[in-house]
Amino acid sequence: MNEIVLKIDGKEVNAREGMTVLEAAQSAGISIPTLCHHEKLEPFGGCRLCIVEVQVGDWKKHVVSCVYTVEKNLIVTTRSAKIDNIRKMILELQLCHAPDSPQLMELADEYGADKDRFEKEASFCIHCGLCVRYCAEVKKKDAVGFVDRGILKEISFIPEIAAKECWDCKECFPLCPTEALQAAFVLTRSLMSPRHLLKPPQNK
Repeated sequence: MNEIVLKIDGKEVNAREGMTVLEAAQSAGISIPTLCHHEKLEPFGGCRLCIVEVQVGDWKKHVVSCVYTVEKNLIVTTRSAKIDNIRKMILELQLCHAPDSPQLMELADEYGADKDRFEKEASFCIHCGLCVRYCAEVKKKDAVGFVDRGILKEISFIPEIAAKECWDCKECFPLCPTEALQAAFVLTRSLMSPRHLLKPPQNK
């Protein structure tokens, strides 16, 4: 596989062909914030927080680094006043839904985001899709998914599958940046028959 040389924040970085800008930055120890990225999952580009500026020649644009692949002579800027303002706005919008998320609050401090800027719509889910994608891509179970669309979209466990698969797994729980997933699972348990989810499976 061909090697590509690019510059990230003035640092020369060697990357493999096909790598994303985010992966190249991480390999060089350069931090770019993310909320929907996981190394075991296909790039999603949902949260947009990993936005960076890329330049080839005189051409510049802002891209989502977790889905944008590296190219020869690419110049990447990961922090600037404009980039920070974009990330600040994204965080303020996310904080409407999950104002008490430790991960969001930490990022809000870094970027000066005001968690009270917009009216609260506390769903506690920021639609990062980590739980849905992990269950589908890694566990191959499809026990959790999105329901509805647009502003009504939320995560939901599929009761029939969750009853069989989730009690002894819960690997997606630590991925959730807002802890909404745990709440959704508890709600699912409460709606199911006790013999399915309220008690752990008995060893035979």
